Amino acid sequence: MNERKYQNLKRGERGAMISIAAYICLSSLKLIVGIISGSEALKADGLNNATDIIASVAVLIGLRISRKPADKNHAYGHWKAENVASLTASFIMITVGIQVLIGAGNSLLEGKNETPDMIAAWTGIFSAAVMYFVYRYNKKLAGEIDSQAVLAASKDNISDAWVSIGTAVGIIGAQFGLAWLDPVTAFIVGFLICRTAWEIFRDASHQLTDGFDENEVKEYKELIMQVNGVEAVKNIRARNYGNNTVVDIVIFVKSHLDIGHAHDISTTVENKLIDEFEVYDVHVHVEPLPT
Repeated sequence: MNERKYQNLKRGERGAMISIAAYICLSSLKLIVGIISGSEALKADGLNNATDIIASVAVLIGLRISRKPADKNHAYGHWKAENVASLTASFIMITVGIQVLIGAGNSLLEGKNETPDMIAAWTGIFSAAVMYFVYRYNKKLAGEIDSQAVLAASKDNISDAWVSIGTAVGIIGAQFGLAWLDPVTAFIVGFLICRTAWEIFRDASHQLTDGFDENEVKEYKELIMQVNGVEAVKNIRARNYGNNTVVDIVIFVKSHLDIGHAHDISTTVENKLIDEFEVYDVHVHVEPLPT
């Protein structure tokens, strides 16, 4: 199973590299067309994608570090580097989101009325379509390999698709004398970016602080209680290392059982959790049932 998980991380790197390639191409295109067409919105969108390159590189680095095997300083491996990468991506996204909000606010206060060429709007629509397909690919890949970092990258992808749509709407609105539509749309898009960044930050920080879904713990406990010889579950805790789950359990068995029999019961508990829930590692402590 460990080998498959390492292979999944390698597949995750492919998603990060696709994002990087898309952002490099689209950032260059938007900056060039933005300058030619006189569209400040498109140039800002291009700079937004330039920062996304940094976020995607952070995800790629995190995935590669996660693949490093355990060593004397990291007995559980380097899996949490994936969570750190997600956290880094969220910081970059929130910075971009705040910049978009400030820029939109300034435009509204200054009452800018520039009317850029329509090629800028078509560039925005094309960019949104590209990022949507990158988003779909990364979202599907994140589900297949159960990767938080790739899922964070996919959320960044769809946010950038919305930014490009907002840019196009603003530019098209300017053609009809609705120059105010550009900053208003940008403000909405900035809010969406900040909200997505908060969701990524919340999930990554939750896992880094060993938070875990209590409903999953209940499912683990129900399965353990079905194992012959387990009289009760005294304590059960779970935490994540990247996309891997580690479970610590204390079970009660009948006090007259010998060590060998008690060990067999604990091994059955471990195998059940690994087979049914693909738990990465299970630690079972056996205690005699109190009389």
